[in-house]
Amino acid sequence: MLKTHSCGELNKEHIGSEVALAGWVDRRRDHGGLIFIDLRDREGIAQIAFNPEVARQCHKVASGMRSEYVIRVRGKVASRPPGTENLRLATGEIEVIAESAEILNSSKTPPFYINEDIEVEESLRLRYRYLDIRRARMKENLILRHKAVKFTRDFLDARGFIEVETPILIKSTPEGARDYLVPSRLHAGKFYALPQSPQQLKQLLMVAGLEKYFQVARCFRDEDTRADRQPEFTQLDLEMSFVEEEDILSLFEELFVLMVEAVRPEMRVIKPFPRLSYAEAMERYGTDKPDLRFGLEIADLTDIAGETDFSIFRSVVGDGGKVKGIAAPGCAGYSRSQLEELNKLVRGLGAGGVVTIALGAPGGSLDDLTIDTVKSVAAKFLTLGQIKQMASRLGAAPGDLLLIIAGEANVASTALGELRQEMGRRLELAEPDLLAFACIIDFPLLHWDEKVGRWDAEHHPFTTPRDEDVPLLESAPEKVRGRHYDIICNGYEIGGGSLRIYHSELQRKVFRLLGYSDEEISQLFGHMLEAFDYGAPPHGGIALGIDRLVMLLAGEKTIREVIAFPKTQEAIDLTFNAPSPVTEEQLSQLHLRLREEE
Repeated sequence: MLKTHSCGELNKEHIGSEVALAGWVDRRRDHGGLIFIDLRDREGIAQIAFNPEVARQCHKVASGMRSEYVIRVRGKVASRPPGTENLRLATGEIEVIAESAEILNSSKTPPFYINEDIEVEESLRLRYRYLDIRRARMKENLILRHKAVKFTRDFLDARGFIEVETPILIKSTPEGARDYLVPSRLHAGKFYALPQSPQQLKQLLMVAGLEKYFQVARCFRDEDTRADRQPEFTQLDLEMSFVEEEDILSLFEELFVLMVEAVRPEMRVIKPFPRLSYAEAMERYGTDKPDLRFGLEIADLTDIAGETDFSIFRSVVGDGGKVKGIAAPGCAGYSRSQLEELNKLVRGLGAGGVVTIALGAPGGSLDDLTIDTVKSVAAKFLTLGQIKQMASRLGAAPGDLLLIIAGEANVASTALGELRQEMGRRLELAEPDLLAFACIIDFPLLHWDEKVGRWDAEHHPFTTPRDEDVPLLESAPEKVRGRHYDIICNGYEIGGGSLRIYHSELQRKVFRLLGYSDEEISQLFGHMLEAFDYGAPPHGGIALGIDRLVMLLAGEKTIREVIAFPKTQEAIDLTFNAPSPVTEEQLSQLHLRLREEE
């Protein structure tokens, strides 16, 4: 080894020891006679002192060192002179008196500062990602990711799970997103697909009798990127035989609680994890992945609104719609431009707009409100009693702002859900070091896809319906409940799974309901249906988004900050400049020809 110790491990116990260190020049300070180098490696920083009276040739080598040069140093660990200690560094009480040094490699001036935590334009960081990872923030995020994944593997191994790798080149089957296709050189005109998830493979492993399987799996989906989505991502994939929903949810609750204690002990977890039905989550929060770090719950005001003289409310209620709202604390003084921003937000979500009612100045109780202290374009159509009723139901107080949306039930709930999230961000209601996990259960099995005019799976077509709802598959599909569940945290879905269908005839029935012909079923899923006829056990599982979980553990706002080499929002790898053209020879070998754009 070129080094005997890492920079970050040296302390007062090493004083007097001969050490060899290697790393990158973080900072160089020339004090005339003495030169000081802050030497950085993965574990930390150590100060190296180059004294010409101790080693003249070594000092001469140091005079040629610059930022990000790779160097190796030999010397003796000593206490820093009194008054020069740096208590911000773990190694701040010692320094290494250099006796020999060599420059292993020079460096051009980096396109951004490595040793300063400053904002750098993201495309530049991704173009030079290998430099970006040298910076403390990215390095610490990747180490945190390693610790979280290692903890997960150890946790599951201790509970009898075995890790099994499954193929990356598989068959293209419809699973919700577009596949990435890989043309076959040996079989002209045929394609592999990169797996959107190992869903069918892990079910086959249950048929194979493994009972407890997991995998840290790479997955691929050709869909638009966003802050919490990449075209390739990593998930913890898990499947168990002979289980119920609660067995899987309890296992993951234990995993998350212990993981946070181990890798981010400064963060707090709400426990036990609440269980919310899908209907309850939509009713109270307007989304099936609510941020539970703050309140601002949605309340139904339809019965009160229907009795007012406000024509908008009465019209919506008369058409079978809903009037719902939330109360924004301390926002009664919002300006016209601030209110218009909220209007623009909800209109972009399909709602007609938001009706605002400002409840005067803070202080006192609702009993102290007068019609003169209420500000709203709707105030002249509402009685003071009706306003107080709405405010009371929304848990509001004087000084608060009521935000009310009237419209079709789902549109009103969804728009209020986004409005709730926006007000939570504006008012900084969410405790940053809190992880508010919850389990969402009792999803509908299916939903009607208006665009194509057929039923579609709420999660995926392998989810089993509740036993008592199976007869409804043919008579009332919209009433069928699935045995699937999501795990959410701080406004993100970080995991989802279900108990699976394990009888071939029931699986065929669901496929037919989704619009597949018997021929298509055999072609696309024949391998699974055949397996089910050889003694498939009851089984279920879940897939956890490792990127999203680590993003939350790291306190980041995008998964790109916890992935070593991510793609941009346009799905471009800036480090390798991919995707990129290939040669005509490569295309010919794959039996492909590019079609000219029209």
